[in-house]
Amino acid sequence: MKIAVIGLGHIGLPLAVQYASRGHDVLGVDVATSIVDTLNRGESPHRDEQALIDRVPGLVAEGRLRATTWEDAEAVREAEAIVVIVPVVVDADRQIDFGPIDAATRDIARHVGRGALVVYETTLPVGTTRDRFGPMLAAGSGFEIDRDLFLAFSPERVLVGRVLLDLQRYPKIVGGTSEESTRRAVGLYRSVLDEGTDVWAVANAETAEMTKLAETTYRDVNIAYANELAQYAARHGIDVSEVIGAANSQPYSHIHHPGVGVGGHCIPVYPHFLFNGDPELRIPPLAREINESMGAWTVDQIEDRTGSLDGQPVLVLGIAYRGDVREDAFSSAFRLRDELLAAGALVYAHDPYFDADHLRRLGFEPYDLSAPAVVKVAILQAAHSVYDDLEPTALPGLELLVDGRNALDRERYERAGVAYVGIGR
Repeated sequence: MKIAVIGLGHIGLPLAVQYASRGHDVLGVDVATSIVDTLNRGESPHRDEQALIDRVPGLVAEGRLRATTWEDAEAVREAEAIVVIVPVVVDADRQIDFGPIDAATRDIARHVGRGALVVYETTLPVGTTRDRFGPMLAAGSGFEIDRDLFLAFSPERVLVGRVLLDLQRYPKIVGGTSEESTRRAVGLYRSVLDEGTDVWAVANAETAEMTKLAETTYRDVNIAYANELAQYAARHGIDVSEVIGAANSQPYSHIHHPGVGVGGHCIPVYPHFLFNGDPELRIPPLAREINESMGAWTVDQIEDRTGSLDGQPVLVLGIAYRGDVREDAFSSAFRLRDELLAAGALVYAHDPYFDADHLRRLGFEPYDLSAPAVVKVAILQAAHSVYDDLEPTALPGLELLVDGRNALDRERYERAGVAYVGIGR
């Protein structure tokens, strides 16, 4: 089968590699010439997944995988299936930005061939596949949806850095704009995923869209509850980690872990796809408010212990949105930065995955562990494994360590005379 994958980002490229690994001819399309050129040289433009790095050279050499930009994408017309994984995010005002995916949809409409199946994997508000992209595809191509052109939604359910593994582990949810579109989409995924992977057809595209929003928003709500428990525990001198561990020994309790904030492409973003247009939803927006407030709460906890931070050097350890990933999308480090600056602190940052220029562009003063400056407070924001063995003596002048992920060895810091505080610990 000839398949086009639109968007060769940290999820799109692994999808293309998976499909090509199953014997299909895959054309990747991306607006970034650097990604296209690197892939066509037989190298992975993304370095966060070893299986991806290992497979790309052979697949390109065999002719199973190649890439192009839209300027030279006439071969998309030959594709029997087109899979779209172009980001949809929210802007600074938390309004949904459809710009990039609208542009990609218009390009698809100009290049798609009769009888092709178009599947969106990008997380979308309910109804977007049918009501927004269906008419755009029909108008731009001249084809009738569900007769000349088939349309479905199948949410990506993977994490950056382990996409190829997650594709094997989780059922593939599929819903089309008609029974025939669903049938064709199920057939596609059964052919591109590994044997034994469950392909789960649901009633329609809207059901599939809401499934992804439900599972992502559940995590945001659960983390907000954990953060509320952490704040309660802090007020009452209780270790919330022990509470959650004990509570989760009962099979009906699945409480997540608290933290200094929630980041990434998904959890801070997708709840807005549910509640921005539906004011009757009450819990998801409250959960967002709680999780967004954790930076301010953390700074309050620091000032309760150290006094004013005005003019004081504070180090943020890790600006990535989670541990051991080279990605800072919607990282809670930014909320923490803003709260620290508002308190008058001098904000330093260290992250092994980003260089000094990147940190400066994000509003942090880079911190060099090989030539460390004096800092009064350090906050673990991203639990990178490199910090597991960080000795307190590596941070001169350190008085307080805030473990924003409850991931470090408390005794190590306390033995060195450094006060330790976790989130609800």
